[in-house]
Amino acid sequence: QARFVSYGREYQPSQRVRKRRHGFLARMKSRGGRKIIHNRLLKGRKYLSH
Repeated sequence: QARFVSYGREYQPSQRVRKRRHGFLARMKSRGGRKIIHNRLLKGRKYLSH
């Protein structure tokens, strides 16, 4: 049983985790990830991924 609930501390920045989960190479590994990159290209995004 949790007595003290605190929200808002979920994001603990880490370059390694960010790159591994949302990086360009991570996107290119799966078909769905490639689709994301493709859609962002079509939309004209300056940054396709991390």
